[in-house]
Amino acid sequence: MDHSTPARLRQPPAPARAAPQPSLNQSHTVPLIVITILFFMWGLLTSLNDVLIPHLKGIYTLNYVQAMLVQFCFFGAYFIVSLPAGMLIRRIGYKRGAVTGLVVAAAGCALFYPAANSGYGLFLFAFFVLASGITVLQVAANPFVTVLGQPAQASSRLTLTQAFNSLGTTIAPALGGMLILAQVPGAVASRANEAAAVQGPYLALAGALLLLAGLFAVVRLPSITHDDGLPELPGQARTSVLKQRHLLLGAIGIFLYVGAEVSIGSFLINFLGEDRIAGLSHAAAANYVSWYWGGAMVGRFVGFAVMRHVSPGKALAFNATATIVLVLLAVFGQGMLAMWALIAVGLFNSIMFPTIFSMALHKLGAQTGQGSGILCMAIVGGAIVPFVQGFLADAIGLQLSFLVPAACYLFILYFGVRYAGMYIDEIKAV
Repeated sequence: MDHSTPARLRQPPAPARAAPQPSLNQSHTVPLIVITILFFMWGLLTSLNDVLIPHLKGIYTLNYVQAMLVQFCFFGAYFIVSLPAGMLIRRIGYKRGAVTGLVVAAAGCALFYPAANSGYGLFLFAFFVLASGITVLQVAANPFVTVLGQPAQASSRLTLTQAFNSLGTTIAPALGGMLILAQVPGAVASRANEAAAVQGPYLALAGALLLLAGLFAVVRLPSITHDDGLPELPGQARTSVLKQRHLLLGAIGIFLYVGAEVSIGSFLINFLGEDRIAGLSHAAAANYVSWYWGGAMVGRFVGFAVMRHVSPGKALAFNATATIVLVLLAVFGQGMLAMWALIAVGLFNSIMFPTIFSMALHKLGAQTGQGSGILCMAIVGGAIVPFVQGFLADAIGLQLSFLVPAACYLFILYFGVRYAGMYIDEIKAV
């Protein structure tokens, strides 16, 4: 999830001032590798939800609204835990905060073991605990990327770590399909055996997260001595900053974009299983979800090159138009046309989160930190929009329910057109 994400869902905090660093020729390779693995892991964990939603839906005979409680609990944690995470890290520091986030996320993964024997409610609690750990981890770990080396190369380091986050979101559905969905034949397996299919993979993930916590605890990292990288409390001077119309519209855009991206990923396996579309088994469909997230990874690099010459607003409007057309083809088409149209949406999702985020913060000056906090809170769209689509899917059918993300992209098109001239002077000056 460009959710992001996951890192694809939270813009890295502003570059942090660090305590005096060692000489610039000292290698930061090992710490950067450890942090890059963190980005990969939370991308993997976030994207695995797309596999577990149809899996749990089948086990517990849930309707679509009940199945979307997975994303509601997961992305709701971002909204609830983000501010307490900031306060925790102010108290214990960035490094200990990252270790704490990893341990909490590991505990969330470990809860999947008893959840398989207990029921859907404990699964939902496990998702909330897991996402809470990821939230703490992101707030703590993101600033380290900016201080691991020369400031002039910070952007390239952020691009590298975000690319590995996208790699995690890309391989997770295929991996989950192989380890979870294909582990037991659905027609003959008992409900208990199908639920138990998650135990091994998530215990392995818990172990990996604890190992990373140990590595992070011992690796030498620069000391970050201020709080600029933490999200501002939304109550702090919120009234004044929300007078900036482009920030307010940008926050709505982030809410709707994250919601649309997560919603499509959440319903994609069930969509591909529809007889009118492809009639795929859940295990086979999971491989195509990897194409959806992989398109976002590829599109990010293409968009980086294109937007050196085209204004972000115009690029955003173009991509939003493309997503609307593709989603409508999926809604009113059938067969391979509808299937590949919806998968291709991932390619055009790629630039949306960072583009909306940066446009919303344009020329906010001293209010940038407050604006960033508001935009991060808007990520809760990943909890709400899939829930809305679930209601519609139960009422009028799964295929027509994709009109919900289409409507989300319509607002993003409006935002891009409205601010198409933003940054135009800077681009002409290059």
